Amino acid sequence: MITGQDFINLGYRPSKWFKEALEHANRYELSGPALAEYLQTVSPRVVYPHEAPLPFHQNIQADTPAEAANVEQVLLTMQELMKTPTLVGGTIMPDACPTGAIGQIPVGGVAVARNAIHPAMHSADICCSVMMTNFGHLDPKKVLDTAHAVTHFGGGGRPEFSDLPRELEEQLRQNRFLNDERSRNFARFHLATQGDGNHFLYVGRSRNTGETIMVTHHGSRGLGAHLYSQGMKVAEAFRKDIAPTTLAKNAWIPYDTDEGRAYWEALQIVRTWTKLNHSTLHDATAAGLRAEVLNRFWNEHNFVFKDQDLFYHAKGATPLDDKFVPDSQDGLRLIPLNMREPVLVVRGQTTETNLGFAPHGAGRNISRSAHKRLQAHKTIEQLFAEETAGLDVRFFSNHIDISELPSAYKDARAVKAQMQHFGLGEVVDEILPYGCIMAGDWEIDAPWRQKRLQRQAARTAADDAPTA
Repeated sequence: MITGQDFINLGYRPSKWFKEALEHANRYELSGPALAEYLQTVSPRVVYPHEAPLPFHQNIQADTPAEAANVEQVLLTMQELMKTPTLVGGTIMPDACPTGAIGQIPVGGVAVARNAIHPAMHSADICCSVMMTNFGHLDPKKVLDTAHAVTHFGGGGRPEFSDLPRELEEQLRQNRFLNDERSRNFARFHLATQGDGNHFLYVGRSRNTGETIMVTHHGSRGLGAHLYSQGMKVAEAFRKDIAPTTLAKNAWIPYDTDEGRAYWEALQIVRTWTKLNHSTLHDATAAGLRAEVLNRFWNEHNFVFKDQDLFYHAKGATPLDDKFVPDSQDGLRLIPLNMREPVLVVRGQTTETNLGFAPHGAGRNISRSAHKRLQAHKTIEQLFAEETAGLDVRFFSNHIDISELPSAYKDARAVKAQMQHFGLGEVVDEILPYGCIMAGDWEIDAPWRQKRLQRQAARTAADDAPTA
């Protein structure tokens, strides 16, 4: 009787295809050359990274030493990334900055794969996106106050918005990746929440009309993060079979498999949920204002976009081409920069170098922690006063996060200039800032941190206690 060990002795790695192959080999009593020939026909075809990176387009230039160091790291990681065997093209945007180890797609990067979805190339914050609502000529302070009363930043969920549409509930139940209680709980209790980090709720006025506009920025919260973790596990299983020498972070799920098609469907469900999350906050604000919604549109900038058998992985890049945005409105897209700068309203076309994408924001030249170290000579309150003068800026947790102040980001004027230089969309309007809300350093008050501080204080007190 042939066993899995026989396959291993022939040089094959244990995998799920062994079961069916063992049944066939034993049924037909295959051995010797006949067995070897059969296994060659049913075993996964192993592919290897390209020896040299494929070429990619560089829509970025360095104007300062900090920018030069950043660009150098971006190019280094993109060169390694472009050795991934599924990739056929790529590009980087002016807001590009590295994240993670060398070879991992940078923020502001687009990687085009054939017949493959790479979970790490969209990351855990699936469908990070922006939505705008035009409230007409309302007082922006009134809009921000009303929105502040209905939004939620930081950890946890909120049960008061936990009723999902029946169709969405059914889609969750029918998808192999999302049909579990954890997915349903995230979908219910993270509705109307915005998370933390660079997510925001921004209010400003249209440069063209003077009308007051609200913009929200967030992703798919726990639902997307849960899907990502499952996708990485499935991609890793495929990697061990078909691409064992590819970097683990660049593992993929072949689209022409049951898993690939189900994962693609799961991404679309998460997109639907994220759009609902935005619109729930916007509708609640409109209800609180008793205001008419004059216009609304949205776009994601952290997603996977499909065009026939090509999958465009945009890690922080805004799709310009309508073929990527099924619910596009007049081809308009939103690109935020920082809390002190306008949110850009752009429209654009696909070119050879932009591959149908634009930047998603201003990006960073250095990490959050590095920025905090550079600003250590000033107090938090001093930095906040200097960088938000004239604006109504609020941190939901009541703790200022200086890594989200304007100086933590690239120069917005340089990003806009490079957008024009490289043909990355035409600015047709700007939403001029009145104010915004962000999470702030909410973890200061997180229960787990408070418990840790209490334990540390207790140990210190015990160490300082006089001995008999």
